[in-house]
Amino acid sequence: MVTVIRWTVVALLVVHGLIHLLGATKGLGWARVEQLKQPIGTTAGVGWLVAAALVLTAAVMIAAGAPTWWWLVVLGAAAVSQLVIVTSWSDAKVGTLPNVVLVLVAVLGFASLGPTSLHAAYDDRADELLTTIPANQRIVSESDLAALPGPVATYVRRSGAIGKPRVTGFYATVRGRIRSGPDTAWMPFSGHQLDVFGPEPQRLFYINATRSGLPITVFHDYDANTATMRGRVAGLVQVIDASGPEMDQGETVTVFNDLVVFAPAALIDAPIAWEPIDDAHVRATYTVGDQTVTAELVFNDAGDLVDFVSQDRFQSSEDGKSFASMPWSTPLQRYREIRHRRLATTGEGLWHAPDGTFAYIDFSVDDITYNPVGLPGA
Repeated sequence: MVTVIRWTVVALLVVHGLIHLLGATKGLGWARVEQLKQPIGTTAGVGWLVAAALVLTAAVMIAAGAPTWWWLVVLGAAAVSQLVIVTSWSDAKVGTLPNVVLVLVAVLGFASLGPTSLHAAYDDRADELLTTIPANQRIVSESDLAALPGPVATYVRRSGAIGKPRVTGFYATVRGRIRSGPDTAWMPFSGHQLDVFGPEPQRLFYINATRSGLPITVFHDYDANTATMRGRVAGLVQVIDASGPEMDQGETVTVFNDLVVFAPAALIDAPIAWEPIDDAHVRATYTVGDQTVTAELVFNDAGDLVDFVSQDRFQSSEDGKSFASMPWSTPLQRYREIRHRRLATTGEGLWHAPDGTFAYIDFSVDDITYNPVGLPGA
């Protein structure tokens, strides 16, 4: 639905911009324009030409979805367009309606991408975190795996970590679908994620989703064992505001999961106490600050991680105001190589509720960069 609305707006603006060229054509004397009865001078003709250029530029920017300041151009296009319309009101007053649409689009663009948006909050935090990732990392050797349980060492080895730099962070782009409960509709989403590991791990996860035709942005921010989750509809209405001790613990489990699933090489230096169970199962306890969480790692016969199971997460209500302790797992599939490292690129998030297990998210990894020095905007 959002895509349909977007392209409808683009088409409307293209037509609106081309109509402005009629005013420019008459004012600049390029040709006779019988549709416009009022006289248009050369100065006004230039104004009509500028308006046409701005409106068409706005259409292109909305179609392309970039850059983040496109809403400024849209607002300028609406202002200039309306000014020239006023000078030929009897001929052009119907053009006010598209300009109202332009203003609404600009307002939504500002709410979604402007300085007070969740997108801006994500960008600011990402810029901050990138400065904490060391430029040079020591190379991983076989001896670095000696302290790991057999199944974990095999998993790290199969990830392609040997002979490559240690991992202290990663940036990933993902996509998939998400829902709040087994009886609610799936929402397609695209996401941008930045994790930095160490004594005070950091995790940023910014997603764009669609629900009932409306855009929803959600920003998870885990900062040194303290977590928040905020969500807004159309960038304007806040519908999720989650924080508190349950959120802090639950997101620590998520950071632990990111570490194990997306950055196997980082397990070498991670603050984890290992407890081997058998050839396919290892219990791992992860401690950062005042948070200690545990998970069971499950491996297949080939040595790949196929599941991560924890009893320490909390399912939040749809608005993030309440939490319920619930077993959580992330079965994994489709291992492939990205940027010379091998990892699982599809998976699910499952809640094991008292009345039955259900998937609340499924995802696929489009790209991942380890120890990034920069990243594109979300």
